Amino acid sequence: MAAAALWAALCATALPTLLLCLLLLWQRAPRAGSETRVAVLVLGDLGRSPRMQYHVLSLVRRGLSVAFIGFPGTKPRREILCNENIQIVHIPELKIWQVGPRVFRYIVKVMVQSIQLLYTMLKIAKPGYVLLQNPPGLPSIAVMWVVCLLRKSKLIIDWHNYGYTIMSLTHGERHPIVRMAKWYEEVFGRLADYNICVTKAMKEDLQVNCNIRAITLYDKPPSFFKETSLSDQHKLFMKLAKDYSPFKARNAVEPFQSDDVEKSAFTQLDVQSGNVTHCPGRPALLISSTSWTEDEDFSILLKALEGKGPLKEHYNHLIVTMHFKHIQVCTPWLEAEDYPLLLGAADLGVCLHKSSSGLDLPMKVVDMFGCGLPVCAVHFQCLHELVKHEVNGLIFRDSSELAEQLKTLFWEFPNAEGKLNSFRRNMQKTKQLRWDESWEQTVFPLFCNSSIVTPTAESPHSN
Repeated sequence: MAAAALWAALCATALPTLLLCLLLLWQRAPRAGSETRVAVLVLGDLGRSPRMQYHVLSLVRRGLSVAFIGFPGTKPRREILCNENIQIVHIPELKIWQVGPRVFRYIVKVMVQSIQLLYTMLKIAKPGYVLLQNPPGLPSIAVMWVVCLLRKSKLIIDWHNYGYTIMSLTHGERHPIVRMAKWYEEVFGRLADYNICVTKAMKEDLQVNCNIRAITLYDKPPSFFKETSLSDQHKLFMKLAKDYSPFKARNAVEPFQSDDVEKSAFTQLDVQSGNVTHCPGRPALLISSTSWTEDEDFSILLKALEGKGPLKEHYNHLIVTMHFKHIQVCTPWLEAEDYPLLLGAADLGVCLHKSSSGLDLPMKVVDMFGCGLPVCAVHFQCLHELVKHEVNGLIFRDSSELAEQLKTLFWEFPNAEGKLNSFRRNMQKTKQLRWDESWEQTVFPLFCNSSIVTPTAESPHSN
């Protein structure tokens, strides 16, 4: 009863305040606007939202100006920071008072973020379009719908996943907050002018279960995801060796250099000729990109190697307690420009992403394929739309299956005739669209026409 009374009192005071703020801000909002101005909104760290960064870059390349809105934190790509047609608008990430039940704190957070979003969106120049990432969509979908209604803008939602399925990993499917979030996404998602999603499976699910029509824009690697030359590999390894011992030349305390040769754990530079080659008997470089979140079970990889985000500290502790004989584990934080270089220098990628909805695809695999890197990926519902078993990689279900795959792939490493190189050759034969080409065909028409355009959904591997 006390909780119900508190909730009623909170609503009684907060909702009139919210409406008053909305009225005042609307009266003071800049009226001038243009169909060539787009607001791209992420209710999260801008630098950790690669797909939305790619949207921003594609928009400005087509002559549109962009307000890129979200939380500060990780720096976006340099091309975004240096472009005069891109305005970075930060939303302050406030610390919510950690007192009372979790549900109460969550409600307060939603209300505070609603006011922040309203204030931010009504103080910027009027956009012709608002492109919103979902998730997180609570409260941003409803708030953006109100903003677009007031400012006569068009709302486009880019569905990366369902927010309620991510919440269910922590709270369980039957939790009231999860059920409310599911209802919210289904109802308010229908109010968008256009919808974009990441897989054919999600497009069908949105249509059948939410009555939402969407177009499919598969994640594609931008042009800077490519195989890394040996000289660039060596520069990167020597840079990383300064901070991370697994990249140092074997038996070297510091990055190794003599008058004749400069060595990392993987490459060596002939100082006189400038030629870079792989070190004889070099180790294999396996990479697994992770955000340390609940939808990635990193213990699968650790158990496979043993032969038998918010969670980074937990997995680092597991790494310390495991006694590997022939394996070194490194958990570096990479600059945005170094990440594609490391992918392009690796021998195998491992993806541990288990989709909370079973309807989205891991962007990290897209990036790996862009670099010509074969992948072992954990199975989930629509993974086959991206990873083709025994063609561009392998699919596993548990740590023991992954362990067998690693033994097979690295049995005769670095033999050029091995299965790893077979996968690489298969990818080279299949020319895949890059992000810009795919975006131009699929999304750009939304910004050109007043009525919805529904291009034919293309396969993630189409020419």
